[in-house]
Amino acid sequence: MLISRNFPPPDDLATCVARFYVMAAELPQDMLMADRLLSETGFVRILARGSWEAMAVDGDWYPHSGALLFGANSRPMHVRVKGPFTVIGFALRPSGWNQLFNTPARQYADQMVGLHEIWGNAGRQLYTDIMAANDDEDTILTTMVEAVRARKAEMENGKACEALAKFEPIVISDSTRKVEDIACELGLSLRQLERLCLKHFGHTPKMIMRRSRFLDMAAMLRGLSTPSEAELAELSFFDQSHLIREFRQFIGMTAAEFENRQTPLLDAGLDLRQKRKVMLRQMAEA
Repeated sequence: MLISRNFPPPDDLATCVARFYVMAAELPQDMLMADRLLSETGFVRILARGSWEAMAVDGDWYPHSGALLFGANSRPMHVRVKGPFTVIGFALRPSGWNQLFNTPARQYADQMVGLHEIWGNAGRQLYTDIMAANDDEDTILTTMVEAVRARKAEMENGKACEALAKFEPIVISDSTRKVEDIACELGLSLRQLERLCLKHFGHTPKMIMRRSRFLDMAAMLRGLSTPSEAELAELSFFDQSHLIREFRQFIGMTAAEFENRQTPLLDAGLDLRQKRKVMLRQMAEA
């Protein structure tokens, strides 16, 4: 069974980190779990236990270790894990990208790179310290918090983007909004919003909203949400060919194949996303 525990960042890191997390599964030693990842934001992930591989563009599987930065996805990233595993990491807030990175997020979109390639020795040290924590959750969380805090201090000129801090909840809470309307609400031109999204999210605002709409549909198919008739009408795709095209783009299979396929890693993210969506709506209604 897959167990995921999420922890909010301390106040001083809330502008650049969405959450810290520990995910673990006690699988049989010979069991191979293959899945797809589809992340809306960048993540830092560390495999603390287990054997983990990702499929490269050439179609071959390659093992990976160390602290890795995963860029946001516009297409599925195929991964597989053998036996019991523990993954530790943190999800990034796009609006705070400049507080931790000095290169645009678009450089890492649909890719993964060693954190040491960006943070230098600090990226290597984070992995070393996590592996030395001996599964002590408090130590692991403290290690991650201090590493991010040190990086943020090093990037002392990095500032969070106020416009995108307002855009982030829109992406989660209302995937059917038109990009033109969102830009107007944020006081930006379409071109300004596109530049900011490429720099902080890694993708265009149109791609961001398309992916959000797909994830809303995927959550519904997984039984994680029960939209009203009006919401379902807004969420529905234009026609069958449009539905097929979007599912091929974001998950690499048809909607029918998705309904019949187990995707435990993706489902964990969908569940967490849906809980955040409910929270945002409750906050808006309060």
